[in-house]
Amino acid sequence: MSWGQPRSLRARQLLAASLGLLAFLALAGYALDRAFLETAESNMRQRLTSYALAYAADTDFGRGGEIIPPYDPPDPRFDRPGSGLYAEVILPNGHWDSMSAQGPVLPDGGMLKAAEETFEGPLPITEINGHAGEAYRYGRGLIWSVDGDSKSEFQYTIYILEDTSALRQQVAVFRLSLWRNLGGAGVILLLLQALIMQWSLRPLKRVIEELKRVQRGLASRMSERHPRELEPLTESINAFIESERENLDRQRNTLADLAHSLKTPLAVLRARLDDDQNGGAAIDAGLREDVDVQLRRMNDLVSYQLSRAASGGHALFAAPIAIEPHAEEIVRGLEKVYSSKGILCEFDVAEGVQFHGEPGDLQELLGNLLENAFKWANSRVLLTVQSGETAANRRPGLLLAVDDDGPGIPPEKIASILQRGVRGDERVHGHGIGLAIVQDLVRGYRGTLDVIPSEELGGARFEVKLPPGL
Repeated sequence: MSWGQPRSLRARQLLAASLGLLAFLALAGYALDRAFLETAESNMRQRLTSYALAYAADTDFGRGGEIIPPYDPPDPRFDRPGSGLYAEVILPNGHWDSMSAQGPVLPDGGMLKAAEETFEGPLPITEINGHAGEAYRYGRGLIWSVDGDSKSEFQYTIYILEDTSALRQQVAVFRLSLWRNLGGAGVILLLLQALIMQWSLRPLKRVIEELKRVQRGLASRMSERHPRELEPLTESINAFIESERENLDRQRNTLADLAHSLKTPLAVLRARLDDDQNGGAAIDAGLREDVDVQLRRMNDLVSYQLSRAASGGHALFAAPIAIEPHAEEIVRGLEKVYSSKGILCEFDVAEGVQFHGEPGDLQELLGNLLENAFKWANSRVLLTVQSGETAANRRPGLLLAVDDDGPGIPPEKIASILQRGVRGDERVHGHGIGLAIVQDLVRGYRGTLDVIPSEELGGARFEVKLPPGL
């Protein structure tokens, strides 16, 4: 799985919703912050404009052009040095500063034209304590005349400055409140999104649960009560299940019909051959022997195909089968067949372990492995059944092993005895197809068959491993 691509649909949706929400909150926070800052600057401009107009209304000039400032400034801070609110009047032959401007180093301002306005900032200043600071500045150009006499007119400019400390504090308080509220809203929205997602994915969860029941053989098909968006999926699954079962039945019937059709002619040939041997027409001895061998071989193959028709292939979604009852039934029959050897068969079957497949396949698997062990064992056989490998959202695998205390199998002969028609010892009765059947069955379930020395009993150990299923 590649990074950034979670396999869970819920994780994908939650990740996408979280990223979208974070992006939205970030953009909203930035927009609100900019709006607040612009509003604060606009309010400051209006305030500084009011101070400038108040100074313009209350300021007077002498006959020599000297300035006579207002006795009471618009704000008491203009009379307090380093208060952060400053006034400056630029005259043609000099300038005047408010008491608050005595000490700080303010930026120089030039003469403005009549009725010209400026609003600048933040501009660098040096505060009364020597620290660097910033301030906004509003300027307005004005004209003074005595009784409307144009000859006495002269231009002057009023500048009002206010440092940014109050504005920064307001912005800091606003930002803290803004991001705190946006963060709380984001958490609430995420929780709400998780609840909505859980509610919206509930039908899909039901589909998954139904599919698991079908996989484990607890239900034969998917139900039909699902949202419209999921109906094509469930209908396709049901169609696939039905098609798979029909194909399996068709294959079984074809094999059974073929094997059954051959069995009758073979029985007739065998009967004629036995009649000839018991006094019928004389047949060449060599020909009789060849025909007898071929008939036995054909009969074995037909028996095998009939067995495979009954158990061959396995349904994709089969009900679980308890293993121990089938094993006990097979062992009881083998103990009668091999009663002269007095073989003791022991079971080591883990509790709750089941076989997910066809009953006929389990019978073939256990029957051939146990019969092979009884055939070669001296006195003991051990059947081990345990859970195999596990995988998320899959039924566990299966480990099935049969040990015997016989002579064992040399490593160089292991490959040959698994071939169809090959026997480990020609002196031992059999047709050499039992282990081949086991190997075919195991391959059909995507498993492995290993033949190794038995550490428990000292003979051979046939170990079947089936992988985790759907």
